[in-house]
Amino acid sequence: MRLYDTARREVVPFEPRPTVLMYTCGITPYDATHLGHAATFLAYDVLQRRLIDMGHAVKCVRNVTDVDDSILPKARELGMTGSSFRNSSGWPAEGQMVTARDLAVGIVETFGGYDYVVVPSGSCGGMLKHHLPHLFDDDPNLRAKADALAAKTHEIVSFLTDVMGVTTLPPVASAGSVTYHDSCSGLRELGIKEQPRRLLRSVGATMAEMAEPEICCGFGGTFCVKYPDISNAIVGKKAANVAASGAQTLLAGDLGCLMNMAGKLQREGQPVDARHVAEVLAGK
Repeated sequence: MRLYDTARREVVPFEPRPTVLMYTCGITPYDATHLGHAATFLAYDVLQRRLIDMGHAVKCVRNVTDVDDSILPKARELGMTGSSFRNSSGWPAEGQMVTARDLAVGIVETFGGYDYVVVPSGSCGGMLKHHLPHLFDDDPNLRAKADALAAKTHEIVSFLTDVMGVTTLPPVASAGSVTYHDSCSGLRELGIKEQPRRLLRSVGATMAEMAEPEICCGFGGTFCVKYPDISNAIVGKKAANVAASGAQTLLAGDLGCLMNMAGKLQREGQPVDARHVAEVLAGK
């Protein structure tokens, strides 16, 4: 396509800017109060501005299904912006196929008009990319839309590195010593392993790798509710590995994993902070 540039007084090529939807899913009161995810929202705003600087139109949509009214005003005080999409990726409706499908219809129809959909959590990304399309195996029209959505959905660090080609970010003086947990969904379904470590090193973080970073933390959604003893044993070993790494901060790209590990570390009195990787990358 070519348009007439009135400033330059000539016909020039026109390249429409890609649109990016940043979908912050799975926000609960525990997330906001215990893991500092309101700060993660601010980190997203910083990363959002960087995408705009790179020529992308960005909209930030946050799922506030489980956030109570007392948290929303506080979030606004902290600088949260963007619209609210009262829905979920459908992953929490584990085993409830009708409910998951109803949620998925809203996702597919709402997010269809964007070039990219970017999510902060590996489990939500895995749901949108690999599982949600199968909810519509009996509906060719919705299945096609779900497949199109899956193809343009990315976890945020993977989006920055694998899609946008970002190799370095500005230095972060407070990055400190960090250890990174590879979540099951992020690692096994989305192939996220070196991308966050590469960006963390670029901002000046010191990587203190824990033992067995690829082993499950024991959360697994409803797994930790159905099998609490097994879940507690798994997260207990994970917490011990985190503490033994000597890192000041535990990082991950999955909110459920962070909630589970942070809770265990807190109960055991371990002085390790737990944060989403986006917080450190954005200097928050």
